[in-house]
Amino acid sequence: MRCALTLLALGLLTAAQAAPFTFVALGDMPYTIPADYARFEALIGRVNALQPAFTLHVGDIKSGSSACSDENLQKVKDEFALFTGPLIYTPGDNEWTDCHRDAAGKFDPLERLAKVRQLFFTANTSLGRAPMPLTSQPSLIENSRWVKEGVVFATLHVVGSNNGMERTPASVTEYFTRNAANVEWIRATFAQAKADNAPAVVIGFQADLWFGAPLLPSDIGLRDTLNTLAAESKAYGRPVLLIHGDSHVLVIDRPLLEAGARTTPGQTGAVLTNVTRLEVMGAADVGAVEVTVDPASPDVFRFRPMR
Repeated sequence: MRCALTLLALGLLTAAQAAPFTFVALGDMPYTIPADYARFEALIGRVNALQPAFTLHVGDIKSGSSACSDENLQKVKDEFALFTGPLIYTPGDNEWTDCHRDAAGKFDPLERLAKVRQLFFTANTSLGRAPMPLTSQPSLIENSRWVKEGVVFATLHVVGSNNGMERTPASVTEYFTRNAANVEWIRATFAQAKADNAPAVVIGFQADLWFGAPLLPSDIGLRDTLNTLAAESKAYGRPVLLIHGDSHVLVIDRPLLEAGARTTPGQTGAVLTNVTRLEVMGAADVGAVEVTVDPASPDVFRFRPMR
């Protein structure tokens, strides 16, 4: 008992000593290309002026109806290089899962996934002009984790369009492999947060998990992510921030229910009040959200939209 109280006291002392900092979250842009490149570059300029600790892009670096060409992917990588600070990126469905569409060029999605990994991800470092070190998941290089002022951050490769679990046997096989890695990464992230007595956890991904309604059979690829996040957040008990895009509307709320409550017919569960969801704006709404993190504050997170 004395040991547990000592660890708690140390954790509270560490949180009190941690300095507040800011980061910026955005996603689903540049969407309408090439028209949005100039708007995106102007937003990057405003972000750079803030000098945040880092910027998190939660995927969809083009619309689902624009070409998944090497040229368009490279253009966005060049745009990412305009960020003067670290830029952490996690993929969306538009840059690979949906590339089979006629309007997107009828590419092989798995070939495009390989291209995205080759172009944007190097083990253990971010993008941006001042890259920062990251911990990359060995089995899924695009999944990253890092710590700032004791707060544990992570990204997950979880995308819209049923998380890629559709269309072909090869796509389904890819989903099961990536899904298992994502579940492992969620659990490992919370395990680190508990071991470090972290004051908060922040996890970014692309897909809207449809927190507010039962998952349809067409969304079954999101079930394990939703339930694992719920179970681990409840067990952790401290503030958790989930950041995603996909639906293009700015939302800040607390929609996550206990594990299974949205995925099992007829089952209900309590709202997890320690979990905040930030859905970033995107597409036609070219903006971002500045997040202030104060580990010593009971609420930890404050939000300021940037447009």
